[in-house]
Amino acid sequence: MPRHQPEAVLPVAERSILICPASSEKMVAKAAASDADLAVLDLEDAVPPDLKAASRAAVVSAFRSLDWGAKPRAYRVNAADTPWCYRDIIDVVEACSEQVGLIIVPKVQDAAQVAFIDHLLSGIEQAVGRRVPIPIDVQIESARGLANCAEIAKAAPRINALVFGPGDLAATLGMPLVAIGTPDAWDAGYPGHRFGYAMHAMLVAARAAGKRVIDGPFADFRDLEGFRRSALIARALGYDGKWCIHPSQVAAATEIFSPTAEEIAEARAVLAAYDAAVQAGAGSLTHAGVMIDAATVRMAESVLARAGS
Repeated sequence: MPRHQPEAVLPVAERSILICPASSEKMVAKAAASDADLAVLDLEDAVPPDLKAASRAAVVSAFRSLDWGAKPRAYRVNAADTPWCYRDIIDVVEACSEQVGLIIVPKVQDAAQVAFIDHLLSGIEQAVGRRVPIPIDVQIESARGLANCAEIAKAAPRINALVFGPGDLAATLGMPLVAIGTPDAWDAGYPGHRFGYAMHAMLVAARAAGKRVIDGPFADFRDLEGFRRSALIARALGYDGKWCIHPSQVAAATEIFSPTAEEIAEARAVLAAYDAAVQAGAGSLTHAGVMIDAATVRMAESVLARAGS
């Protein structure tokens, strides 16, 4: 029978996500020129309240004037329940609708907040004549958001990915945490990964809805080995990429969330062996001493989909 075709092929576009404050012209220029798959201009946590309104114009200017290479132009708005969110969207999207490639929405609590963003964007897109909907990534950063992540993931077709927010989630759970994403003395007293449940729940919710899922930041940018360990855990779970808070983290994220040459070659070999067995009418198949079945084939297809092959 014909080889199984995956229901959705996840694009290879968010392995490394570099975020920087929209209010810093110097950092914005470096982010746009970086090797990250995505550079995000932040209007939320990285920008103090008295600079938020002025920073919207900085986003517009950067989208219009800087060379972004192949990167989509992306920015993060403030949370839907703040007094800044609606103008973050209106002021930027109305000013440069065709340049906006992705919007990140933080601290999403439920599907209703996604619906608000979706309807607001739809109205602006109609008004300015944009035909292609602007995709959004939604960040899960609270106990309520985590409890509702399955409904959130399905709340709008324009959702591109769920993004794990370990810092704010730890705060809402009452979990002691010294720095965002980094292990500390509390980890030594817990026999497992403290965020294992949250990351699994988000992974299942995202995949069930056909979306990507992205790991959150690692705050100690001087500890590159720690960043690598954190990224490898996320990759082992099945995550597609990781946020970076410093350019020094970008190369490791891109590497870890990319299939290796050996993985790609092995996946191609498995599919070739399977196709040959099917054509020969074989009822069972082994390759390199390992049984191959439909699940093995789907895993190989997943590797090639990540590689863009």
